[in-house]
Amino acid sequence: MATVVMLRHARSSANGSGVLAGRSEGVELDETGRSQAGGLVDRLASVPLSSVVVSPLLRCAQTVAPLVAARGLTPVVEDDLAEVDYGSWTGRAIKDLLAEPLWKVVQQHPSAAVFPGGEGLAAVQARAVAAVRAHDARVTAEFGDRAVWLLCSHGDVIKSLLADALGQHLDSFQRIVVDPASVSVVRYTETRPFVLRVNDSGKELAGVVPPEPKPEDAPADQAVVGGTTGR
Repeated sequence: MATVVMLRHARSSANGSGVLAGRSEGVELDETGRSQAGGLVDRLASVPLSSVVVSPLLRCAQTVAPLVAARGLTPVVEDDLAEVDYGSWTGRAIKDLLAEPLWKVVQQHPSAAVFPGGEGLAAVQARAVAAVRAHDARVTAEFGDRAVWLLCSHGDVIKSLLADALGQHLDSFQRIVVDPASVSVVRYTETRPFVLRVNDSGKELAGVVPPEPKPEDAPADQAVVGGTTGR
């Protein structure tokens, strides 16, 4: 199966504002975010990309715009990678949400959390995992097992994808950190995913590209006893 680079959108005007933006319209990248988006062209220069899939929200489209322009790619919009629908929590100040009884559930038992007038975090994970696996199968069928593709989505969505890939219960996903413009990398196989990077903000990403297989290599869906060779 292919390898997916999970990119959280670059910093937006809502990040750090103290407000839960959710699916609010008009949330754009700020100056730092635009710089981060432009920097992706160089950060990912050593990574061949067969496809780019994005959340329908503006901040994700703006994040990948320089990259897809440089690569001559047309992004595929995927509604099931959209931000969490926070319902009536959307647009509210975080300091006010801290007093809500549901806040503790979101922090300690997120699999049971359903936002008033919105969706539950378990449903978010289910839709996101299904979408990623469908796109991964599409890319693999079209470009082969060594293909690499990129998705651009949101913090909680990517955290839920990583929890699934790590075999963790969703109730542990708050232990995972995914910063704006960071990349996390997962290689799916028929039997299990392999998590290659988490919350990586560095520039050396060539190592995420699958190497040409050698006769002595373990099958792609099996872990190497004693660790990888470091190629």
